[in-house]
Formats: sequence, structure tokens, C-alpha cells
Amino acid sequence: MKIESLLLNAPRGLMSRIRLFAYRWLGMKQGSPNRMEGGGRCRRVSQIEIGKLNAFTQGCWLWPENTDHDGIRIKIGNGNYFNRNVMLDACGLIEIGDDNMFGPDIYMTDSNHSFGLGLSPGNEPMQKGCIKIGSRCWIGAKAVILKDVELGDGCVVAAGAVVTKSFPPGSVIAGVPARLLPTRHTSD
Repeated sequence: MKIESLLLNAPRGLMSRIRLFAYRWLGMKQGSPNRMEGGGRCRRVSQIEIGKLNAFTQGCWLWPENTDHDGIRIKIGNGNYFNRNVMLDACGLIEIGDDNMFGPDIYMTDSNHSFGLGLSPGNEPMQKGCIKIGSRCWIGAKAVILKDVELGDGCVVAAGAVVTKSFPPGSVIAGVPARLLPTRHTSD
């Protein structure tokens, strides 16, 4: 079993190291070790900063706005796990703390298109904001987190929730739009 595991995982590990080396060479600020599987994309890597011990699985996109910017638009702490097809779409700033878990197919965006009668949203300026995710949060599959949301430490976001406003530490939220659920904490 050890040989089988080595033969199946070694190519992915090597490609992850090559990918992260290339991103570092292009200007991404990153700690190590991190893991970044294929099938995802990054652009404007000099606008991305990731800590250490993060895992990005198949199809994750780190997607700062495609314009020049001297600062950071995506800042990720340490020890986070990003499941398949997570997209961080940043025009302002998306900041993520430490030790979070993100389920598959999550979308986070810190901006909205401007719109109005007779206006084409694609030709209007973006309304930029920010997203801040604390530490030790669990974001369920297919959740959507929108502009100007801050989630405190230890929040749980249910699968499929659409988060349109901020919640304090320890919140459990669900729904469309997401709302606070009553919780009972136990030591079991």
C-alpha cells in the first residue's frame, strides 16, 4: 500500500511544488509548506499573500482584479483547507485567518457590479469592498459570501448559505440570505 500511495501521490506533490515555485518567482508572497493541486488558476500573483500549511485542492481560483495594484488583494493566513472549486474573487481585499475549512464549490466576492435602468453592468464601475473571515471557521459546500462581510472567529456557515452581512464570533448561520441560528454548545 505504501508503494501504491507513493506512485499515485508523488506526481501531484511534485507539480504542486513546481506550481508554487513558479508563483513565488512571479511575485506571490507565501510561506511553506503549502499544497496547490492543479486545475485551478491564479492571476496577478503579486497581489496574493498566503501563509504556511495551506492546502488548495483541485480547481481553486485565487482571482484578484486584473488591474495594476501595489498592495495585496487576497491575504490568507496559516493552516487553511480549501476543498474543490473554491473561488476567491477580489477587487478590494479578501482576508482569511488561520485554521479554517472551506467546503467544495464556495464563491467569495468583495465587489458588485453597478447597474441601473438603461445601463450595461459590464460597462459600469465595480463597487469594491472587502471580506474578512476570522480563524477556525467552517464554511459549508456551495456557500456564497458577498461584499463587506466579516465573520468572526469560530463561525459556521451552512451549506448553500448566501452571506450578505457580518456575524460575530461563534455564530452558526444558514439560509438565503443567511441568518443567525440558535445554538446550544455542548462538550460532547
